[in-house]
Amino acid sequence: MRCFDRNRLLKCWFFLRVPPLQQQQQRQLLQAVGAASCRRASFIRSICTASATGRRQKSLSFPFKSRPLSIPLQRRLSGHIAREKMENVQVSGQLLDGKIVAGEIQNEIARKAALLKDATGVVPCLAIVQVGDKSDSNVYIRMKVKAAGDVGIAARHVKLPADITEDQLLDEVESLNRDSTVHGIIVQLPLECTQKIDASKVTDTILPTKDVDGLHTINAGHVARGEFDKCTLPCTPNGCLELIKRSGHKVAGSRAVVIGRSKIVGGPMAEMLMWNNATVTICHSRTANLPQVVGEADILVVAIGRANFVEPEWIKPGAVVIDCGINVVPDDKLKSGRRIVGDVDFAGARKVASWITPVPGGVGPMTVAMLLRNTLDCATKFAKFL
Repeated sequence: MRCFDRNRLLKCWFFLRVPPLQQQQQRQLLQAVGAASCRRASFIRSICTASATGRRQKSLSFPFKSRPLSIPLQRRLSGHIAREKMENVQVSGQLLDGKIVAGEIQNEIARKAALLKDATGVVPCLAIVQVGDKSDSNVYIRMKVKAAGDVGIAARHVKLPADITEDQLLDEVESLNRDSTVHGIIVQLPLECTQKIDASKVTDTILPTKDVDGLHTINAGHVARGEFDKCTLPCTPNGCLELIKRSGHKVAGSRAVVIGRSKIVGGPMAEMLMWNNATVTICHSRTANLPQVVGEADILVVAIGRANFVEPEWIKPGAVVIDCGINVVPDDKLKSGRRIVGDVDFAGARKVASWITPVPGGVGPMTVAMLLRNTLDCATKFAKFL
């Protein structure tokens, strides 16, 4: 016991009480304790969970639920804890690594896609409609095409010129609707066009049964009414909800705050949390006393597109923080001269939150995984009618 200072031991205690995220918990444990080997980590775990044989047990009071400790260990710890208030002990939040979770989901998608092909001959197919040649869109589309190929889903990239008219674009979408080999359709947004095109009209032209982005008005209506089994769920909100559940945090009964009210993320995110029995507050640019509102959140989802907007001081200690933002800021230290950050001040927020998503590598991979899952689901439903 003497070889570990009290802060390290308290951090170790915290990590053992938080639900695991598979191998990531072990990495966090080793980092917190500062151990150079698994043997030391196992030693600490055994101290915190085991009881001394043949000795009377007694619980030690911690600010979080604890397991009984043996009396000798209580005596060693209590002297340190009494001299330092527990609320002053900072514990780094664990990462909700979207890459790890998305990888697990995609492995399951690949398995099911192979079974579907063997049983019915149907190969799930995703059509991606792009207007113009926006560089960011090109990057995202390449990622989606590659991810689809990795799980056995065919991807069809329909690239259209920037000067296309609205009627011509709608005709292209209608053509994909009629194509029985295409099971999912998305329109890459924003549209890079020289003509005036109503993006909502375009997404509503996609058949609801092929709308794998979950943006069609009919699908949005089902989400608003909590009829999740009758629709395709929007990818980013569904990915966020999956991450929250993977953290082990109970959604039902929690206070959730969603910053942002877009039709793609903020709005449906709030609805999905509400129908999972959270008490939800939606915030936006005109919300008064925003820091105070954020400070009440057990679950905080931020999707406003403003770099490092949410300050660590706003966040409730122990909250789960989901950062959907993707912002590019200058950084002279990097060769590219820029870096990607989220809507939350990550370095500071991690010292307060219990779980937090990184940017990049948090919500982004989950959005792609949910898109592929939706495509597989649509293909499976189609195969049932063959």
